[in-house]
Amino acid sequence: MNKTVRVVLSPEAEKVYRYLNERAPKSKRDRSILNAINKKVELIKANIHYGEPISKDKIPDEYKRKYGIKNLFRVELPQFWRMLYSLTEGGTEVEIVAFVLEISPHGTYDKRFGYKRK
Repeated sequence: MNKTVRVVLSPEAEKVYRYLNERAPKSKRDRSILNAINKKVELIKANIHYGEPISKDKIPDEYKRKYGIKNLFRVELPQFWRMLYSLTEGGTEVEIVAFVLEISPHGTYDKRFGYKRK
C-alpha cells in the first residue's frame, strides 16, 4: 500500500509563501519563485527524497529544538532561494508529512547554516 504524502508549511514558511502570493501578480521575480515552490511541492509529493539531503550534523539546532526533526532536505529555487523540508510520520499509518520549515533567499540560508561569503 502506498503512503500518501501531505506537504505542510511551518508558520514561517507560510508567511513567506503568502508574501510571494501577494507580490506575484506585479513581480515577475516573485512569481517565478512562487511557481517553482508549487512545482517542487508536487515533485516532493511524487518522490519524498527529491531534495538534497543535509547531513545530520549540519541540521541547525533551532530546527531540532523547535520542530524535533531528525532529517532535512534542501531544494533550490530561482533567484538563489532555498526551500528546506523534513519528513515525518503522518497522523495515520499511511501518511508521510513533508514539513516545509523555511523558504528563504540564499543569504538567509547561508546565515542559518553558518556559511561565510568569500
